[in-house]
Order: sequence, then C-alpha cells, then structure tokens
Amino acid sequence: MTADGTQSLHVAARGLGLKRGDRWLFRGLDLDVPRGTFVAVVGPSGVGKSSFLACFAGLLEPSEGSITLHDRAGATHAPAAVRRATGVVFQNNLLVPTSSLLDNALCGRLGRHRWWRTLFGFPRADREEAYRILCDLGLGDKVNRWACETSGGEQQRTAIARALLQEPELYLADEPVSNLDTYLTGRVLGILRQEAAQRGRTVFCVLHNPDLIERFAEVVLSFDGSGEGAWKLRKVAR
Repeated sequence: MTADGTQSLHVAARGLGLKRGDRWLFRGLDLDVPRGTFVAVVGPSGVGKSSFLACFAGLLEPSEGSITLHDRAGATHAPAAVRRATGVVFQNNLLVPTSSLLDNALCGRLGRHRWWRTLFGFPRADREEAYRILCDLGLGDKVNRWACETSGGEQQRTAIARALLQEPELYLADEPVSNLDTYLTGRVLGILRQEAAQRGRTVFCVLHNPDLIERFAEVVLSFDGSGEGAWKLRKVAR
C-alpha cells in the first residue's frame, strides 16, 4: 500500500507480444497490475495462456515489448532477475516421482539455503511448515508417499504446496485446480486469494469455470485466439 492507502504497482507490461510462426498469440498487451491482485487468465485451449505465464516467469522471451516487476521498495526488475521470487504451478506439476510429497513440497524452500545445507534434510521449521500446508490441502495422511504412488489431484496439490512454501511475490498458476473436486477447488483458490488479499502477493491464474472466475478474481485477462493477438481486460464487478 502507498501512503495514501492505494495499492502500489506490482506488475507492468508495455506493448507485450508473443508470436509463434506467422501467428500472434497476443500483441500490444499493456498491463498495470496493483500489488495483491488476483488476475484470471482465460481463453480457448491453445490460445497462449501458458506461454503468457512463461513470459512473466522469465522462462520465455517475448517477441516484442517488456515486462517489469516492482518490488516493495518501488524498484523495477525484469522477470528473469527475480525468478526465485516467482512461484509457478505448472500444468504437469514437475514433481520428483520417487520422492515423498513432503520432500517435493520442501523444494519450494531450496532458494533459501546454500546447496549443501539441505543435503541431509531441511531444517525442522521448514519441515513443520511444509507439513502444515500439506495438511491444509488435505494431504496430511499422505506426506510420506512417493509422488508416483499418488493421484493426479494429490500431485497437483503438492505442486501448489511447493509454490506456497516459496512465499513468492508473484504466483503464476496454470490450471491449478483442473484435477480437483468442488471442495478442494474452492480451498485452493481461497488460499491463493488470501495470499493476494492479506499478503500483497499478486496472482495470475489460468481458469476456465466462469463461476470460479467471478468468485475469486478481481481482474480478467482474456485472449480470443483469433490469430491477430487480440486480448481484453475487465474488472470483476463485486
């Protein structure tokens, strides 16, 4: 928050565009996202939603334009320079199949320690926090199971726990509730919404369900897949 009580700028894009072959996934995208905003990213399959998140994660170079992230002191950074401050939930989860759910979640804390510090395990405080978050996500009785022994929904929640353990400035979640039932969907999106509202962490979340978008998002960024890079931004009426 700024001194006058308004939300400070967190993420900005200017003239952002991404091209695949002869087709623009999006183009001329201008965004000013205040800190603590939950942004739903929507559009048909194959329109470039995942590629859009990859640009913000610093994993993909846009074809044109720029992205800047503003820290709490007001300084600006390119996404690649603050990758450790970005928590990403990928569609394929990217878990280690032969590691426990607890150890997979704890990977979110790797950026806090020197490489040798975790060779023989994470500090007790980290393990307790990981266990608490996994319990919060309904996985308390499965923390010691290997990821390959669990369901798609359980793996998805573990990937979310890993991102939460990073305590990042920016969450980029690519369909994070696609394998979850109604209750767990509400639980996960509620936690992400709380991260935004109470901790000032901005969320970009790919969603398809209109009811979930209206319930949890404050801003909706839509891509139409026309091939001309068209996009649209709207605020959710409350």
